[in-house]
Amino acid sequence: MAHGTHKKKVLLVDDSSTVLSLEQIMLESSYEILTAGSGTEGLQVAVNERPDLILLDVMMPKLDGFELCRILRNIRVTKDIPIIMVTTLGDDKSQQTAFAAGCNDYISKPIDRSELVTKILRCLQPRSPEEV
Repeated sequence: MAHGTHKKKVLLVDDSSTVLSLEQIMLESSYEILTAGSGTEGLQVAVNERPDLILLDVMMPKLDGFELCRILRNIRVTKDIPIIMVTTLGDDKSQQTAFAAGCNDYISKPIDRSELVTKILRCLQPRSPEEV
C-alpha cells in the first residue's frame, strides 16, 4: 500500500460472533476492522476509535441498535459517522425506526456481500455540495 494512504476504519457491532466473523471476512481486505460484541462495547469503541463507518446490528440485549444509533447521534465525536443498520427485521416499521434513529442505510440479514460493499462505498463517499 502506498505510503500515506490508510484503510478506512469500519466498526462492526453485533452480539453474534458468527455474524462478526462473516462481516469481517467480507470486509477485511478493504478496511481496517474493529469489532464489538455488544451495544455498550460498540459505544465505547465508537467514541474512542472514531471509525469511518459503523455496521450496527439491531437485535442485541441491553442496548439495541436503534438505541445505540440514537446515542451515537447525540455525541459530538460520533454524530457524523455513517451508520448502516444490519438486521433480520426486514419490515417497513423496523426500517422506519432505523432511519428515525439516525442511520444512513439499512441492510437485511443474511447479508449479501455485494449489497453490503455498495452501501458502505455509498456511505463513505464524500458528499457533493448539492447533497448537503
